[in-house]
Amino acid sequence: MVPARALRVGLTGGIGSGKSTVAASLVRLGAVLVDTDRIARELSASGGAAVPAIVAAFGADALDDTGALDRARMRARAFADPSARARLEAILHPLIGEETVRQATAATDARVIVFDVPLLVESGRWAAIVDRVWVVDCGVETQRARVLTRSGWSAETVDAVIAQQATRAQRRAVADAVLFNDGIGLDALADDVEALFRESLALVR
Repeated sequence: MVPARALRVGLTGGIGSGKSTVAASLVRLGAVLVDTDRIARELSASGGAAVPAIVAAFGADALDDTGALDRARMRARAFADPSARARLEAILHPLIGEETVRQATAATDARVIVFDVPLLVESGRWAAIVDRVWVVDCGVETQRARVLTRSGWSAETVDAVIAQQATRAQRRAVADAVLFNDGIGLDALADDVEALFRESLALVR
């Protein structure tokens, strides 16, 4: 159970929106971060708790040379066969949920716990878990340019990933607050994050 006095914030945004930058700012301000994508990577790393089930479901060729989930190969497989993505999520999501609860429960002194959830809108279950939803938002062309610059992916792959995620309108529709990260500098974004964080502290019992 999450500490009763902690404000639970669900932080989300499309790929390339700058969500990780916002999460890092919140940690510097004193929030405790529970990063579900990091948890997923740890579970599917070499020796991770999800690896035996992944091999059972997809075969040993689902792993890379280190014994971790070959994310690029699995991404391609999921684009070709949507059921593959569903099967992978059925393995990972319960384990991610357990670790999320463990980390949040351990944050006994936290006033604000931020759950970094890339697919918060798509999952449909976080509304019952968090007190507030904060969305990091930017234009699709900005997302695309950022991801192309940093990832080494093809334009087709980037477009496919964006298309699989919730739209800007869908994310904004569930948001209690929107942090707009397009055409502004990092300092301005940090100022907006701090203002929202300070305002939110007043909600903590």
